[in-house]
Amino acid sequence: MADIKTFHLPDLGEGLPDATIVEWLVKEGGSVKLDEPMVSMETAKAVVEVPSPYSGKLLKVHGGAGDVIATGAALAEFEIDPKMPQRAEAETTGHHHAPPKAAKGAGSEAPDHKGVVASDEGGEIVTNNNAGRADEGTVVGAMQSSDRVHAEQAMSVGGVKAVPAVRALAKKLGVELARVTPSGAGGVVTLQDVKNAATAGTAKIGAVAAADASPGAMRAQPSALSPQPSTAVPAAAQRTAVSAAGKPMRTTPPTVTATGQPEQLKGVRRNMARVMAAAHAAVVPTTLSDDADIHAWLPGNDITGRLVRAIVRACKTVPALNAWFDGENLTRTLHPHVDIGIAVDTDDGLFVPALRNADKLDAAGVRAAVNRLRAEVESRSIPPSELSGYTISLSNFGVFAGRYATPVVVPPCVAIIAAGKGRHQMTPVMGGFESHRVIPLSLTFDHRAATGGEAARFLKAMLDDLALAQ
Repeated sequence: MADIKTFHLPDLGEGLPDATIVEWLVKEGGSVKLDEPMVSMETAKAVVEVPSPYSGKLLKVHGGAGDVIATGAALAEFEIDPKMPQRAEAETTGHHHAPPKAAKGAGSEAPDHKGVVASDEGGEIVTNNNAGRADEGTVVGAMQSSDRVHAEQAMSVGGVKAVPAVRALAKKLGVELARVTPSGAGGVVTLQDVKNAATAGTAKIGAVAAADASPGAMRAQPSALSPQPSTAVPAAAQRTAVSAAGKPMRTTPPTVTATGQPEQLKGVRRNMARVMAAAHAAVVPTTLSDDADIHAWLPGNDITGRLVRAIVRACKTVPALNAWFDGENLTRTLHPHVDIGIAVDTDDGLFVPALRNADKLDAAGVRAAVNRLRAEVESRSIPPSELSGYTISLSNFGVFAGRYATPVVVPPCVAIIAAGKGRHQMTPVMGGFESHRVIPLSLTFDHRAATGGEAARFLKAMLDDLALAQ
């Protein structure tokens, strides 16, 4: 009798609750070797390749491209080949593969793990015969868990369906997704499609294909949106806001981005929602604000570089805010080094990469490091280890708009600084008034770990350093 093994999705990050399938690198029925890349998964932090835990035949996969798999849920089933090398049963893989325990009060999930809760492809939102399941009473900071696979399709933008990781790779390789031939289920563009197009050079951004430039070819192609003769009832008469069972359903074609419809959050936004809710529930935030007068600055000053230097100076002056705080054990860790989390806004959500050893870098080093982190975030190539472990945070939201803010402190950090949009204001000087340029600063800190006096002195140290000419 064949030896069948079930592989459960391991924790691909630091306690991440789920991950999204980007692409299966081995098809069902295909053979796979131990530690050979098996599937690429998008987590809240990066796109990673999951290696095969066995050698043999991949019998079954639980989910396709775009599906969200809970950590610990069944991911694949294997038929072990005894003639090929295998990992010893007692040998650890460094991950926990056991399926999660059922949440208290949660109903049982169907064994096929195919429950669709919010399909981007249209149709009724079903719950896999869980109509009788009791309300889990989920609240902020107390999320119920299960091994449900949320079937979600790649987002359609401009008529092209692809997951964020594929779009990021296309941007990096200079490939125009609209001209890539999709091979994924439902017309989804995969990572391999983008790689093939980049190698062939058939979909370079800015290039014009002959077929695209030919009006005759355009006329020869039937339009998917053109009305065709039909005896069917008009679509407007068929589509309603709810199904016959009274459940929500999409009322727009799959190729149209729907508004006013429920849509499951994925990847970065999914994790951001969890982190913000947990931070709101755990931290006791207090915010101080003031304006940094930068009238004395000489030409050539880098705003981000000066903000980083001011934070470093303030951390050395008031170490209490360059710290981690454990609210459960009421312990505080003061850090001798300064690693600054730099908030980076993207279409996929908020990333916070760590600017390591900021206290050791000069202005040029800070600028080079910030540019590198931003580029890695935009290409989604940044290692997960670089998205954690910072000792204090900086949000420079003023590049867009806004003066003051109440930024969110994410534990275990104690403080975050937010810089608003610079402006000119009338400042009293000896003999009259002058127009000085100022940068609004907001400092939010966890009042359990630091006093108001410590926060005020920290902010004062930043103001003093920013007031210097260079």
